[in-house]
Amino acid sequence: MIACVGGGVLSVAAAALTLGLRATWINKFVAFAVGALLGAVFLEVLPHALESGKPAEEILTVVLIGVVLFFVLEKIVIWRHSHDHGHGEEVLEEHDHGRSGWMILIGDTFHNFCDGVVIAAAFLADFNLGVVTAVAIVAHEVPQEVGDFLVLLHSGFSKRQALLFNMGSSLGSVIGGLVGYWALASVQHWVPYALALAAASMIYVAVADLIPGLQRRAKLAETVLQLVLLGLGIGAIALVQHLLKH
Repeated sequence: MIACVGGGVLSVAAAALTLGLRATWINKFVAFAVGALLGAVFLEVLPHALESGKPAEEILTVVLIGVVLFFVLEKIVIWRHSHDHGHGEEVLEEHDHGRSGWMILIGDTFHNFCDGVVIAAAFLADFNLGVVTAVAIVAHEVPQEVGDFLVLLHSGFSKRQALLFNMGSSLGSVIGGLVGYWALASVQHWVPYALALAAASMIYVAVADLIPGLQRRAKLAETVLQLVLLGLGIGAIALVQHLLKH
């Protein structure tokens, strides 16, 4: 609960503080978030799931199914927006810019719910794994919350309303954490598979949602900076992992 509540409050507060920064600086933080997510997946979440004694083929199959599942879920959201706002490729291309404030809040609440389930599964498996996972999730929540703030303001919300509604949306992670804990505590043998699904979620967010934005900036200097920040994100997870184990 501390991780879910603290993570939600911290990400919203950090996002609110970064609203005063230039958009280019906010975009740079995305590369750090990618590194944190991938670092958590490949340094902690997947190794822990694979060390559980379950067949590696089963764990990796769940990861594969999870990636496809999140792809389908995102497609459903896009088709829903396309149906609500008109048809045609133009709608799909402008999907990220055409969401209303309320649709953002609904989508963000569901996303936070899933994050809560992921955090619960990680803590049920191992305390250190839970901390590392929570750190990675907070890292990717900051740029996402900044984007949500901007959409809400553009939709007519005041800054105070945007902050309050985002705080309310962050409670989705608390509900997800409770549901995840109650659902998994009594069926511990399912925890490794839940971790595999969590890994799929984090991989998909990094690869499908965050990296494409980084690829639009192809200048050599920006690419080098992105690689440095990505490395720092991985390094931050490795440092947290090291501190927790010593």
